[in-house]
Amino acid sequence: MKDEPKVQPPSYLSPEYVIRSMYHHSARFINDISPPKVFILSIMGGSFISMGALLSVLLAAGIQSPGAARLMQGLGYSSGFFFVVLTHSVLFTEANVLLPASILHNPSYRIITGALKIWLKAWVGNFLGAILVGWFIYHAQEYPSDVRELLRDLIQLKVAYYEKGGISNWLKIVLSGILGNWIVGMATFFGMMGKTITGKFIPIFLAVSLFIAANFQHTPANMGLFSISMALDNEPGWVVAFFWNIIPATIGNIIGGSMMVALPFWYSLSKK
Repeated sequence: MKDEPKVQPPSYLSPEYVIRSMYHHSARFINDISPPKVFILSIMGGSFISMGALLSVLLAAGIQSPGAARLMQGLGYSSGFFFVVLTHSVLFTEANVLLPASILHNPSYRIITGALKIWLKAWVGNFLGAILVGWFIYHAQEYPSDVRELLRDLIQLKVAYYEKGGISNWLKIVLSGILGNWIVGMATFFGMMGKTITGKFIPIFLAVSLFIAANFQHTPANMGLFSISMALDNEPGWVVAFFWNIIPATIGNIIGGSMMVALPFWYSLSKK
């Protein structure tokens, strides 16, 4: 009918389309991009998220209201995550969603082994990117006392279970890592739904702000935070950081991204 109103196309891509895009995006990294290039993109991803960690501290330092401070931290981390999204750099926690989607879609030996290699490169590259940013900060930058004080407080939150000890507290970090990659995985999902830069950034900002405010564990972000802290204050030491945060958070992030995002959405929305 001539007088029927025109239906506007949606301003975002459908979840079904995103599930298919996840497979094609990760398959491209497995099949078409050489290992050295993936590794370089992983270093860039770790550097960007570490810059986001730095920005989160700089923006929140000196703010007395806890809510406003957490919002500023969320904005800082979102900026780093958005740099990763726009440049197609490789982030370990993003890979925890994309690579399982690829394996679920095509569980062949080539895809599985290729995904495992990218997983390893992403983790190592992200860590080297964090170390690189920490090295530059150590040699080039000086920050006021309120920045250092906030950084110490944030580090104490990240290794809060170190003083308590015990396997039950170590497992709590794993659970927090599951929650962290669940939310960051949704940030990845929402970012792929957006058709414009603004349409990508707003949901990413909301999701990242949630995991920051809740102190969920995000391995690459924590690598950046620890590297910056070690550069400025030499705390808490890499042994404590690895055993009481990075290792259990890594385990939790893998479970959270694959089991809480990739698997349920692939099962519910995929045509397979």
